[in-house]
Amino acid sequence: MKNQVLLLLSLLLFLLIVPIVAQPFACDTKASTSEFPFCNTSLPYEDRAKDLVSRLTLQEKVQQLVDASTGISRLGVPKYGWWSEALHGVSNVGRGATRFNATVPGATSFPAVILSAASFNESLWLRMGQVVSTEARAMYNLGLAGLTYWSPNVNVFRDPRWGRAQETPGEDPLVVSNYAVNYVKGLQDVGVSNATGDRLKVSSCCKHYTAYDVDNWKGVDRFHFDAQVTKQDMEDTFQPPFKSCVQEGHVSSVMCSYNRVNGIPTCADPDLLQGVVRGQWGLDGYIVSDCDSVEVYYNAIHYTQTPEDAVALALKAGLNMNCGDYLGKYTENAVNLKKVEESVVDHSLIYNYIVLMRLGFFDGDPKLLEFGNLGISDVCSDEHKALALDAAKQGIVLLDNNGALPLSPTTTKNLAIIGPNANATEVMISNYAGIPCSYTSPLKGLKKYVSTAKYEPGCSSVKCADESLIGAAAQAAALADAVVLVMGIDQSIEAEGLDRVNLTLPGFQENLVEQVVDATNGTVILVIMSAGPIDVSFAKNLSKVGGILWVGYPGQDGGDAIAQVIFGDYNPAGKSPFTWYPQEYVDQVPMTDMNMRANSSRNYPGRTYRFYTGKTIYEFGHGLSYSTFSKFIMSAPSTLLIHSNSTTTFNSHNNIQILEPISSSAKEIDISSINCQSLAFDLVVGVTNKGPLDGSHVVLAFWKPPSSQGLIGAPNLQLVGFERVEVKYSETKSLTMRVDVCKGLNLVDSEGKRKLVTGLHTILVGSPSEQQVKHYLNVRLPEQHELELL
Repeated sequence: MKNQVLLLLSLLLFLLIVPIVAQPFACDTKASTSEFPFCNTSLPYEDRAKDLVSRLTLQEKVQQLVDASTGISRLGVPKYGWWSEALHGVSNVGRGATRFNATVPGATSFPAVILSAASFNESLWLRMGQVVSTEARAMYNLGLAGLTYWSPNVNVFRDPRWGRAQETPGEDPLVVSNYAVNYVKGLQDVGVSNATGDRLKVSSCCKHYTAYDVDNWKGVDRFHFDAQVTKQDMEDTFQPPFKSCVQEGHVSSVMCSYNRVNGIPTCADPDLLQGVVRGQWGLDGYIVSDCDSVEVYYNAIHYTQTPEDAVALALKAGLNMNCGDYLGKYTENAVNLKKVEESVVDHSLIYNYIVLMRLGFFDGDPKLLEFGNLGISDVCSDEHKALALDAAKQGIVLLDNNGALPLSPTTTKNLAIIGPNANATEVMISNYAGIPCSYTSPLKGLKKYVSTAKYEPGCSSVKCADESLIGAAAQAAALADAVVLVMGIDQSIEAEGLDRVNLTLPGFQENLVEQVVDATNGTVILVIMSAGPIDVSFAKNLSKVGGILWVGYPGQDGGDAIAQVIFGDYNPAGKSPFTWYPQEYVDQVPMTDMNMRANSSRNYPGRTYRFYTGKTIYEFGHGLSYSTFSKFIMSAPSTLLIHSNSTTTFNSHNNIQILEPISSSAKEIDISSINCQSLAFDLVVGVTNKGPLDGSHVVLAFWKPPSSQGLIGAPNLQLVGFERVEVKYSETKSLTMRVDVCKGLNLVDSEGKRKLVTGLHTILVGSPSEQQVKHYLNVRLPEQHELELL
């Protein structure tokens, strides 16, 4: 009885100290304001939003254009913080409502996006988004989170020095696009009960639009940088992920970036915002500025003469929400000075309010709504933590292996664990992270296999400014029959606002590796913890280095993931989502040169696997396994006929609009002239696991275009499909990739127009570092007798 009383008193004390407070909401049925039309859930969202906006004064309106919106108390609309983050888990970064306390001390922290992308697993990306949105909704119900999350980052990883590489899905536009679509759907989709498809679980935002990937490099910062981008590069590199976000993911927000593109700040460019995002792509949502972007282009680059001009320019360009306070400060005066019409303000607010209405913010008590049953038990659940661990394991890339991996836990008696990231915890959760459920460092994970393992950091930090700790590390290595070196970088080297200047390991880290290798008689496993590539060519030449792993920033339980791969309880299958360049690449190429294509006349080698012509350390898509897999093409068409769409002006010779004849056998055809629905095909691939272990395999399908004399700048290769498949030892499994010719098998000309080239197209199945299987596809115009059969 005494124990029961003590338990009850403890519970009451907990509730008094840490009260569970419900999130404020609009349209409380107990209030008279719930009778207004904007609270009527039977009306269309647009009608409700228009009704609400019509009731506001100008002074009230402008305070709702900022992320810390004040609300309208007289109408029962509470204040709302729009800025929350959920890049790879619910984060407390931002000025929104999201925070942690004793009620919810942490949330599931997945690996950095760059590592999850290396899994090449779309179902994983979708499930991650679903878990994050469930935890976000649960925390919202507890008064600890918002509903609008400014994630994911869908910028293409163009330059290996970029400090925000960790936030992105890599260098390939298709991978970035497919990651974005799946993660956005996971965040936003409410499930099968959403018959109309317009309700939102949480709101997602694709950022940073567009051509943004210079933060701070050699004195050039993102606030002042003017990205000079060709129409060709814009169309086939920088824009596709955002287009996919809007049109396939149905994202409810897009964030414009700090930088200028071809002289114009993105948040003030009506062509990019109103013209493309809303006009061409059909965004159903709101456009928000990166934080203080409007103020930046007034104060930092003096793009306008007055603050009022700056806010008027942004609103007329199509901006709806200001992360920052500039629109709140200066919009009222801009309207009074006739620099912008009040109706433009109204339209912005309507877009913003519709998103909140789709989230149920104006539907009364959220605990009575669809996700009202979610709570404490839905955050950091065992299922969610297991998925975070699985995501890390799926992404880890085995770069090199001379047979040393996997290590045996029975024969490895003396293990040395060395390196500045060997006992990493916070480093593993990357940036835009919250507080994780818990941590498992590499040291902790590896000690689960060899409890007597000896640990030496070797360097006091990743900057490794001196050699004072290297001697002790070498001594530990001398007594070991196996050494795991966990090297790499962290947020002090690559981060938002901090780009790298080189690709080598910092400070004396190379010395540490070399001295450990010299001291040991055992095998050395080198683990690289980083987002961007590291030039590890020195280590590849050291015979005692038996294996090299890239582990990105592997999330809260990254240490378990690393250990399970090293000791063979998980067979690695990750593929690198970026090219590993040698150090001389960054010595040769300025980060500020936005050109993707190689240009031999100025000794410019190009960027990413699609256009780079120089040497690599590891190629895009590289990744080994403990098993051997073979692939073969089971089914694919050999010929595709091109038919015109119904709006094309027919040419009597070939029934299609031929724009530029190249030769008697090859023609360039504008994509807008083609009936694209008939130009998708299935590529069926068989995968055999020859052993010795069960495992997964990532199948990459690349396209090599036919030669074209009329189009300059064709890619070397271009990814057109990928699938991850689990195959047990000695089994064969088939997988099907749907290849969209109009989306993937086309070239972009210098004017940014997409063209399909007739002739012999080559499909290559397998990464460039694997034995690739070729398939030839003849894409041609129909002959006259074939037209007559239509």
